[in-house]
Amino acid sequence: MEPRLELDVLIYPDEVRLASPEDLREWELETASQVSIPCTLRLFVALYPYNPAAMSPNHETAAEELPFVPGQIIKVFGDKDSDGFYHGESGGLSGYVPSNMVTEIPVDDEHMKRLLMQQGFLPVDNTGFPFSPDPSDVSSISDDVVVQRMIALFDYDPWESSPNVDSDTELGFHSGDIIYVLGDMDQDGFYYGDVHGRRGLVPSNFLQPLPWD
Repeated sequence: MEPRLELDVLIYPDEVRLASPEDLREWELETASQVSIPCTLRLFVALYPYNPAAMSPNHETAAEELPFVPGQIIKVFGDKDSDGFYHGESGGLSGYVPSNMVTEIPVDDEHMKRLLMQQGFLPVDNTGFPFSPDPSDVSSISDDVVVQRMIALFDYDPWESSPNVDSDTELGFHSGDIIYVLGDMDQDGFYYGDVHGRRGLVPSNFLQPLPWD
């Protein structure tokens, strides 16, 4: 039997032509942008490792629970049940998720949700947490300065991405970093922030507010 050659073609009203690699990439991007996310979907990140077989308080139903590691992003559907469990999905698996082992990522924008789901994990720091829950880095800030706690949604390198000439006044950071924003946003869309004890300007469109625990 002779081998068959499969080709992708584009059909227009006045022509038919072979699809180029650029055509296929554009089609994939357009298709991905049209995928809707259920409005009840929420994103959580695991704070601790969880092995249901060894740690579940419900031994009879441990097989129905979802295992995870710190920093793992979990899609959660609906509210937690009377036992304190959510129903979620991650890593191709689905199951029940103990609410005291995870925290919600407060992001409403669907595009941001897709990016985080594609990423799958938030980086963990040297304590094993996906971000530090202790706001001790801002303990020296004056009481009259409004402090907001935010999470970085993307990596940011001022030398490569900054629109400003004086990018040396900006801070670089990684996706998943917790940034303490000091005061209001300036006219250029930048905050003055604190990242692991370093302070400088941070772009607001790379950040998402995070509630204080």
